[in-house]
Amino acid sequence: MPRLHRLAFALAASTALVAAGPALAKAKAGQAAPIAELVKAVDIPYQAFTLDNGLRVIVHEDHKAPVVAVSVWYRVGSKNEPQGKTGFAHLFEHLMFNGSENAPGDFFEPLEQVGATDSNGTTNMDRTNYFETVPTGALDRALFLESDRMGHLLGAVTQEKLDNQRGVVQNEKRQGDNQPFGLLRYEIFENLFPSGHPYHHSTIGSMADLNSATLDDVKAWFTGHYGPNNAVLVLAGDIDLATAKAKVGEWFGDIPRGPEVQMPKVTVPTLPAPFAKQVHDLIPTTRIYRMWAIPGLNDPEAVPLQMAMGVLGGLSSSRLDNAMVRKDPVAVSVAAYAQPFEDAGILIVQADVKEGVDPELVGKRLDEEIAKFLATGPTADELQRTAASTLGGTIAGLESVGGFGGKAVTLAEGALYSNDPAYYRTELARMAKATPEEVKAVANKWLSRPAFSLTYVPGERTEGGENRGGAVRADKATAAVAPDRYWNPALGDVGPDTGVGTATAIADRSQLPPVAALTALDFPAIERATLKNGMEVVFAHRDAVPTVQVAVSFDAGYAADPHDALGTQALMLSLMDEGTTHLDSIAFAEAKERLGAAISGFANADETIFSLFALKPNLRPSLTLLADYIRNPAFDAKELERVRAQQLNRLKSELNNPRAIASRVLMPALYGADYPYGIPPSGLGNAAAVKAATRDQLATFHDTWIRPDNARIFVVGDTTLAEVKKELDATLGEWKSPATSKSEKNFDAAIPEPQPRILLVDRPKSPQSIIMAGKVLGVKGGDHLEILRAANEVFGGSFLSRFNMNLRETKGWSYGVYSQVSGDKERLAWVAVAPVQADRTGDSIKEFRSELTAFLNDKGTTPAELERTINSNVRALPGSFETSDDVLGGIRSIVKFGRADDYYEKLPATYEAMTAAEIDAAARKALSVDDLVYVVVGDVATVKPQLDGLGLTVETATPAN
Repeated sequence: MPRLHRLAFALAASTALVAAGPALAKAKAGQAAPIAELVKAVDIPYQAFTLDNGLRVIVHEDHKAPVVAVSVWYRVGSKNEPQGKTGFAHLFEHLMFNGSENAPGDFFEPLEQVGATDSNGTTNMDRTNYFETVPTGALDRALFLESDRMGHLLGAVTQEKLDNQRGVVQNEKRQGDNQPFGLLRYEIFENLFPSGHPYHHSTIGSMADLNSATLDDVKAWFTGHYGPNNAVLVLAGDIDLATAKAKVGEWFGDIPRGPEVQMPKVTVPTLPAPFAKQVHDLIPTTRIYRMWAIPGLNDPEAVPLQMAMGVLGGLSSSRLDNAMVRKDPVAVSVAAYAQPFEDAGILIVQADVKEGVDPELVGKRLDEEIAKFLATGPTADELQRTAASTLGGTIAGLESVGGFGGKAVTLAEGALYSNDPAYYRTELARMAKATPEEVKAVANKWLSRPAFSLTYVPGERTEGGENRGGAVRADKATAAVAPDRYWNPALGDVGPDTGVGTATAIADRSQLPPVAALTALDFPAIERATLKNGMEVVFAHRDAVPTVQVAVSFDAGYAADPHDALGTQALMLSLMDEGTTHLDSIAFAEAKERLGAAISGFANADETIFSLFALKPNLRPSLTLLADYIRNPAFDAKELERVRAQQLNRLKSELNNPRAIASRVLMPALYGADYPYGIPPSGLGNAAAVKAATRDQLATFHDTWIRPDNARIFVVGDTTLAEVKKELDATLGEWKSPATSKSEKNFDAAIPEPQPRILLVDRPKSPQSIIMAGKVLGVKGGDHLEILRAANEVFGGSFLSRFNMNLRETKGWSYGVYSQVSGDKERLAWVAVAPVQADRTGDSIKEFRSELTAFLNDKGTTPAELERTINSNVRALPGSFETSDDVLGGIRSIVKFGRADDYYEKLPATYEAMTAAEIDAAARKALSVDDLVYVVVGDVATVKPQLDGLGLTVETATPAN
């Protein structure tokens, strides 16, 4: 996929009405639809109005599902932070979820009650946004909540809440810092943007600055930035303009304007000279970066730069991939991308050094390939493939009205950053019109400047992250503020009488608005057919967008891996991506790109799946390519050595990732060596087996498991069963099953009796520990597990669960913890996961055991927990199947677990009949405290003394490698 980041993000939310475009009908069978015609058809119709207080409202109608996306964007981010207050914009975002004056509880509680989906908030340098998608009948409740925290917040903010969320954010920072390359974010911005530049510091901020945040700072930030005139509200979905005007006026009309917020001046810096730096980290191989600062997203050169990076290192068939990974494999992976923000951006080119190759040679080769690209520029075909892949690779998000990348996001971004909700049209037009000459000139203009060269070397981390992310500009407007004053970056010091305070309500805020009648889920009808070779086709029609999704699922999965050759299947899937007997690696990549198709193979514990995402006019050639990919892999011996090196690199990366390490230790400990699930769940296997695998071994595995009598085909999209059956019969229907019998996985293997203990894995200097605890349950995936899963929701399966509310919202020791019942077909496991600050590892295990003991004994499910669990599961169903991808997952699940076709439509009745006693009984039967196996990954010197008093045996463990 090309990495045209913001443009791809916009496209994902921009082509909702492509189906209506007449241009698509003109595409000839077997040929790709012209990019220019596809772009012309992209449209998100909207209407807009502005309240007297300055709140800008954008409305997009989309009645395909009974849901409305509510998205509120404030034009304030970390670039607005004053000196000594880095990380504060993001800290304040967290506080906005902790209750307002008329809704004092957790913000997620009333949203879960109405079945909201995609509820969250994010902060970056340029903005802070809050969003949720709710059933149409719950729109008043969502608007009440959003307006209450916009106009009625300060009375609900307390020192206790500030201290708690400070701890949560600091653990979010530790969690990010603790990952491989976790400190990269600081290196990028601190070195590309000079001290004093608004983009110089990280949005997460420094620990010292987070510790310094006071209640006065909170009030100042709210007063100075959260006025309605500094916000955009987007309503997208099952709503019309008249309804929007009435509801928004009622809930937001009483909020007074705030001060006019002036944005800081942001320039695009150029380094005075090339600058090189080397750092060490727990990573699998040396990584080499070349970086530049670039213009912001409103600059006409932003799109050509993204196109250039797609050709250089974004496409699967990119210049860097072909030169350094395929033809002369000195690197195991490469990438290039341009990421424009509002006022400036970053451009990154990178290469991961292949084991045994001199990093200096790879750096030299990287520079040579960049120079070659600048000298020759892209070809017209490369630009066409970049544009087609951008459309095809992101169009899967077209049906979403909200969330992280739906249509509401595109309209809000355009309005907030470009004063044009339809700014995506400008970007798409630039993409369609980009010429090789223009892209070459723009690339030369920006990449010929001095670069920041960063080299990451494997080894013990040499730098910490505690106080990284600080140091912002120190001009008059951002001087330190007296503690009794409100601060605003545009106005300097201003007193409390700024016109933004507690609003006088015109709406009834004495109680939460009632939920109006909700529309029940109407799951698409499931149709079935059989190809002439016996392969079953399971189909559902969805025509909101002109796309078709296909999943060819084989009864294999990682559980089919030979236990003495773990990693075989992952290696086979990687090698299948490198061409067929008809198309070599580069030709196969180019064929996908020209069609805008996404074709890939992946596996879970039970299934091996080959997926296709196709634009409808390109369906026939896309299906032909999919069939060739599945049936005729080349298994080229030369390509094997390349993908082997890549898998070994991914394996090393996994062995440096704390959460992955914990999983690799826990699952074999729970299931034992003989059960098919008793393997590292990623499927990457172990280094010895990957190194020993042969081309014939992979081909044999393919022939054994990837066969037509072991598969089902799932199709969802803008086609008919008759049409798709005809196309499938001409491709996969011609595939004959071998005469040999199918292989079977041995799920009769014994699972060992649980041995309660703590398996401790040393990861020196880790600021955070990963705790995993689990057990194998006596149930299978096809059993009736709705009540057990409800019990898990109460304890640890949702944001408002007891486990998360304790360790995150009460203690502030973690960014988030959870528990889950696995989703496999055979014997399931229950696993709890808790990333916690290192000095609270032992205390967190104590709290977990105490919470679970209470839940399983005298503190069972409360009436409020029962009501929330029922309501959230029932009311969320329509929003849970908003997109074709959601429906595809649903019908695959129906078939996998042997459920009735109307399972999801009858599911509300199942939940509504649940009682607290039934939930408690299911929890007590399945879960327990004393037979759990724990894995802790952290700094032994810090963690071990905390574990000694827990009454559990502590054993040193090492993940299988």
